[in-house]
Amino acid sequence: MTDNSSSGQDGGKQQLIQGLQEDLAREYKAVIQYVIFSQKLDKAQYMDIAEELEKHAHQELDHALAISRQLDYFGEYPVHEPKPVQVSEKNEDMLWFDLQAEDETVKNYRQRIQQAESLGEFALAEVLQEIIRQEQDHQIDLATALGVTADPEQRQGKGPSVSKT
Repeated sequence: MTDNSSSGQDGGKQQLIQGLQEDLAREYKAVIQYVIFSQKLDKAQYMDIAEELEKHAHQELDHALAISRQLDYFGEYPVHEPKPVQVSEKNEDMLWFDLQAEDETVKNYRQRIQQAESLGEFALAEVLQEIIRQEQDHQIDLATALGVTADPEQRQGKGPSVSKT
């Protein structure tokens, strides 16, 4: 019986590690998008949010470093490829791309926190809780700039239709 519970926990830990790798790739994507969009937003109404996106880029880099540190703790080499980056020449689309990416990120970190806690990885869960707090702040900033609610369930069907490529 010990082997079964041990292998089940090992499988759970591998799923957690794989999830962290994907989270890291999303953080890389976020850094790239925030850097680009903070410089490309070009209308007066977006200047305040452009400054905020610069701050978001720094925070996303901090998140990537924190996730990499956790992967190192598990003896894993961090991924080096970002998730596919979405860009647009339209200011509003840029903000929607970022908001949709934050929605996905928050959803995944919620899952990762549950995985970490179920495996007794409480320090990791605390790191992820701080990251998710900042990610939700990003959702609020972006949603406010777009004039929509930050809760993705309340704004289903709003925003540009984009493929997740």
